[in-house]
Amino acid sequence: MNAQEEVIDFVINGHKDYLPHVSIDSVIFGYHHQQLKILLLKWIGHSGWGLPGGFIKSREPLTEAAYRILKERTRLSDLFLQQFHVFGDSPYRVRERSQAEFREKFGPITSEDNWLFQRTLSIGYFALVDYSKVDITTDFFTDDFYWCDVNEVPFLLFDQNEVVEMALKMLRLAIYHQPIGYNLLPEKFTIPEIHSLYQTILGKELDQRNFSKKLLTLGLIKKLDERRNIGPHRSPYLYQFDKANYEEALNQGIVHTY
Repeated sequence: MNAQEEVIDFVINGHKDYLPHVSIDSVIFGYHHQQLKILLLKWIGHSGWGLPGGFIKSREPLTEAAYRILKERTRLSDLFLQQFHVFGDSPYRVRERSQAEFREKFGPITSEDNWLFQRTLSIGYFALVDYSKVDITTDFFTDDFYWCDVNEVPFLLFDQNEVVEMALKMLRLAIYHQPIGYNLLPEKFTIPEIHSLYQTILGKELDQRNFSKKLLTLGLIKKLDERRNIGPHRSPYLYQFDKANYEEALNQGIVHTY
């Protein structure tokens, strides 16, 4: 089956394999050049950008569906993933395009009551990824992507600005209870790097000495016998997260104060 045939089959018969009227919207956070970014996709048939997302298979557990959709987009499976809200108040939350646009772009003739043209509830998830490890793929409904600074998000399709705002709010709350930096930084990092990450997420300045002391006291990070040579007389020590203590803190929900 070629790509065109796959699209036609999905449009006409997708309701047999996927749950109609409910989808997943994913806010994928990455950190690069001291900027917190989200992944946006260019949807074919629309002049604008939207979030990655997808539908849930009929017999698929919800969280499993969210992981599958993220893996299809990023090629990553070991992700921090958290459900944060269900969106359904907006009358404009219809993910797909009109019947006329489908005929123009893909060719299938569908009825006006096709499952893709109906109002859809959206379950919001946010994911944290190591920017350097992501390998983005598009599908037959998307043809481009880019990483957008969270402070410069354009008007998004399908009323998804609301989703991004809520995801960012929940990420900022989570940072006080969960050591989420583990998922956004490389395996080894300097104190200024993790300090900058937390400042960027929270949108406020943090005292670097007290900040690093807190993480070390909690045992979330550990100092390595390695340095990074970044210039004359500048060789800061490298640190990494303590995996065991990290997992324990994740399970217990330790409250951090910064």
